[in-house]
Amino acid sequence: MNFLGLGKESFPLILTLARRELKDALRDWRIVTPIAILTIFFPWLMDIAAQLARDFVARYGAYIIAERMYPFLLMVVGFFPITFSLVIALESFVGEKERQSLEPLLASPLSDVELYLGKFLASLLLPLIASFCEIAIYVIGLFLSTGYSPPPLLLLQVVILTFCEALVMVAGAVVISSTATSVRAANLLASFIIVPMALVVQGVSIIMFWAHYSVLWYVVAALVMVAVLLMRMGLALFNREHLLTRQVERFNLSGPLKRLYELFVHRPGVEGKPFSLSRVYRYDLMLIFRDIKLALLLTCLIAIGGLLLGVIYAFRYPLPPQFLRYFNPDTKLERMRELNLGILPPLQTKAIFLHNFRSLTLSSLLSLITLGLMPAMVIILNLGMVGFFLGEVAIMGQNPWIFLMAFVLPHGIFEVPAAVITAATALRIGAIPVSPEAGRDLRDRLLLSLADWLKVLLFVALPLLLIAAFIEANLTPLVAGRFYG
Repeated sequence: MNFLGLGKESFPLILTLARRELKDALRDWRIVTPIAILTIFFPWLMDIAAQLARDFVARYGAYIIAERMYPFLLMVVGFFPITFSLVIALESFVGEKERQSLEPLLASPLSDVELYLGKFLASLLLPLIASFCEIAIYVIGLFLSTGYSPPPLLLLQVVILTFCEALVMVAGAVVISSTATSVRAANLLASFIIVPMALVVQGVSIIMFWAHYSVLWYVVAALVMVAVLLMRMGLALFNREHLLTRQVERFNLSGPLKRLYELFVHRPGVEGKPFSLSRVYRYDLMLIFRDIKLALLLTCLIAIGGLLLGVIYAFRYPLPPQFLRYFNPDTKLERMRELNLGILPPLQTKAIFLHNFRSLTLSSLLSLITLGLMPAMVIILNLGMVGFFLGEVAIMGQNPWIFLMAFVLPHGIFEVPAAVITAATALRIGAIPVSPEAGRDLRDRLLLSLADWLKVLLFVALPLLLIAAFIEANLTPLVAGRFYG
C-alpha cells in the first residue's frame, strides 16, 4: 500500500484500531443479536423455502425452477447479513462524534489514511464473517435436505460477489459517516446505498434464474470498480479537522449560486479582464481546455471504443433483411427518412437540436452522482450506433465509407466534437470528489468545474449543435440523396 503513503509500521496501528472497533461492536447487543439471529435461523428459513418450492413445482414437473431457486437463495442468504455493515459503518465517525468519543481518537498519532482504513476494516469484518457462516450453513442444510450442492465455481462466484457487495456498501457508508453531521442525517443518506444495491440484487437474481453464471464475473468487476472509486472518494473527503469543526448546515442555495456566478464571470487565471465573449473565446476556453486535457483524451478514447464496439456488435448480431432495405442504393430517400428506430427525433432542425442539447445537458448533470459514468455512456451509445450501422452496411456488401460520408459526416463534424468536449467537461465534474488537491476547497473545485461546463455548453456546444441540427435536417438528406440517388 505504498501508493497510500503507508509503511510497515502502519499495519499494526490499523489492526489495533480495527480490533478496538470490533470489541465495541461486540459489546453492543443491538448489533450482535440481529446478526446472530440471522446467522443461525435465516439459512434454515431459506432451506425450508427451497424445500417448499421444490415440492410445489414437483406437482407440475417443473423441477428446473427449483434448481434455479437454489443459487438465487444462496445469493440472498449471503446478502442479508452484509446489510448490517451499513449500521456499523454509518456509526464509525458520526456516531462517535455524537457520543463525544471521537476527539481522543483523532488526537492519536494515527494518520488520516490509517484512521480511515482501520474504521473501514472494522466495519467490514463482522458482517462478512456472519455472511460466510450463513452461506456455509445454508449449503450444508440444503445438501442434507435435498441432496443439492452448488457447483464449486458458482459457490466461489457467490462468495466473491458477496464480498464485493460488502466492499461497496461499507465504502459508501464510510463516506457518508465522515461527511454527515448527525446519525439521523447519515441514516437518511444511507438510502443512496441501499436502493442501488437492491437494484444490483434484482439484476443478479435475473442472472441466477436464467443460469447465465458467467455474467456474474462482469458484475463482480463492476462492483470492484465502484468500490475503488468510493474508497478513493472516502480518502479524498476524509479530514480529521473537518470532522471536529463540521456543524449542522442549513439548506441555503444563495451562497453556492452566488459563488458559481462569481467563478463564471471572474474565472481564476483571467483576473483583471472584464467578462466578454472575446475574453471567453481567447482566454477562458483556453484555460478550460488545458484543465480538461486528460478528460478530453479519455473521452476521445471512449468514443473510438464505442465506435469499434458498435461494429463488433453489427457483425455479431446482424439485422434482419427486411430492415436492411433502407440501406439499399435503390431505396428512395423518402423511405430512408422513415428510419428513426422510434428513439430518434423528427428530421427538423428544432427537434434535432433540442434532442441533442437535452441529452448532453441531462447526462452532464448526472455526472456528479455517477462519477462521470453517464456522459461516457452517452458517448458510447451514440458512437456505438454509428459503428453498428457501418457494420450492417458492410455486411450488405455496400461501401461503409460512402454511408459515413452520406449520413454522418455532414453534420457529424460539428455534432461529435460538441458531444466529446461537453462530455469531457462533465467527466471532470464527476472526477472532482475522487481527486483531492491539497489546499483547495472541494466546494470551490466543484463550482469551478460546473462554471467551466456551463461556458463550454453555452459558448462551444450550443453553436455547434445548432449548426449540426440545421445541416442534419436540410443538407444531410441532400448529400445522402446525391450518393444513394
